[in-house]
Amino acid sequence: RGEIKNGLWMTLNGGKLLVSVAKDGEAIDLQSEEFPFEEANIKTGGYGITDVAWRDDDEVWAVGGSNTMYVSKDNGKNFQFDKSANDIPGNLYNVKFFPDYGNAGWALGSSGLLLQYVGEKA
Repeated sequence: RGEIKNGLWMTLNGGKLLVSVAKDGEAIDLQSEEFPFEEANIKTGGYGITDVAWRDDDEVWAVGGSNTMYVSKDNGKNFQFDKSANDIPGNLYNVKFFPDYGNAGWALGSSGLLLQYVGEKA
């Protein structure tokens, strides 16, 4: 949740996403020369991922090209497509959550696009 010691992520060409999370509650050793990355199960259709953010200990959001958004409820192992920004042209570049402000979330995109996380629909 905004702290590098809790997990790292890396993207590769073709929309692949690799996640390295802390095991058994231990922080990731940032002095290590290797990190235990595991490929996340995410189907991007080739769209690149530009940012990833943990909303809480289990919920992870990824954003990318063509305003694509994906959410994981299992700490980044499996992602599902979220169609919230499907009809908005452009790209999403950043996603952030702010625990100090009630875990409010925002995604920033092209042409000044700013999306607010409002939670799940009832």
